[in-house]
Amino acid sequence: MLAFKSEEHLQLVEREEIDEDEDLFEAIDKLTSHGINAGDVKKLQDAGIYTCNGLMMHTKKNLTGIKGLSEAKVDKICEAAEKIVNFGYITGSDALLRRKAVVRITTGSQALDELLGGGIETRQITEAFGEFRSGKTQLAHTLCVTTQLPTNMKGGNGKVAYIDTEGTFRPDRIVPIAERFGMDAGAVLDNIIYARAYTYEHQYNLLLGLAAKMSEEPFRLLIVDSVIALFRVDFTGRGELAERQQKLAQMLSRLTKIAEEFNVAVYMTNQVIADPGGGVFISDPKKPAGGHVLAHAATVRLMFRKGKGEQRVCKVFDAPNLPESEAIS
Repeated sequence: MLAFKSEEHLQLVEREEIDEDEDLFEAIDKLTSHGINAGDVKKLQDAGIYTCNGLMMHTKKNLTGIKGLSEAKVDKICEAAEKIVNFGYITGSDALLRRKAVVRITTGSQALDELLGGGIETRQITEAFGEFRSGKTQLAHTLCVTTQLPTNMKGGNGKVAYIDTEGTFRPDRIVPIAERFGMDAGAVLDNIIYARAYTYEHQYNLLLGLAAKMSEEPFRLLIVDSVIALFRVDFTGRGELAERQQKLAQMLSRLTKIAEEFNVAVYMTNQVIADPGGGVFISDPKKPAGGHVLAHAATVRLMFRKGKGEQRVCKVFDAPNLPESEAIS
């Protein structure tokens, strides 16, 4: 299925077993067996909701905003979804079992993998920030390939979605990376879906359209490069800052829901801004763009900077389960 033809059957069987054990998400079609009209289910799908898990991540206010769904219908739909999906309390032991479904995708660098405890994790947002030419997009290209490796080779055995806001995706760069890992470059490129976003609204709509694809095909990685660029262009001045942060928060919330709903790793790059108040003892004070809204949304924050010569340094800036340390690659 994913470039490794000799292991195709093995990987397919392995995936089926994983899917049966995990039961990651319940298709929205199951609502029809609980008395919900097929027409109403179609309206939910048109709004980008393809799983019962995804439905439970929306407020009733949002759902009543969908054309053709009244408050009474929304109440009935939510009641049916609650019967299918358990969104209540679970024990710590159950939470630990769910963590076993998390896949760690290798970065292609042993030092960086050790820093991250095995690689980029699914079900969370990993943010990489730094100056231009510090290696953020290079890592994104490498992850496009390593995500398609079999799980026994520290890959994700899944497809990749790439949303590009800066026009920096280079498919020709994927070819030598695929060859480095002994993969068929053509098959690797076929398993990457790519979209170029030009406005923040376009970027958000591309995220909404992903649910349909991810509910049908095995995706393991979503890349947004970069998450903040279009917001810095479309919103100008302090007068629009509050609205910008609100729209940014909605987009980041959507990314979090995609990561958890479909067991996907989200890797997003971020820009830096000058910090004049950084202090006299810091030679080059810079901080990530996006403010506190973006800081709270990202699970793991990685700071990239240039090292000596061609070296790049990655530091764990913030993570719930990783120590603050550096890796040089």
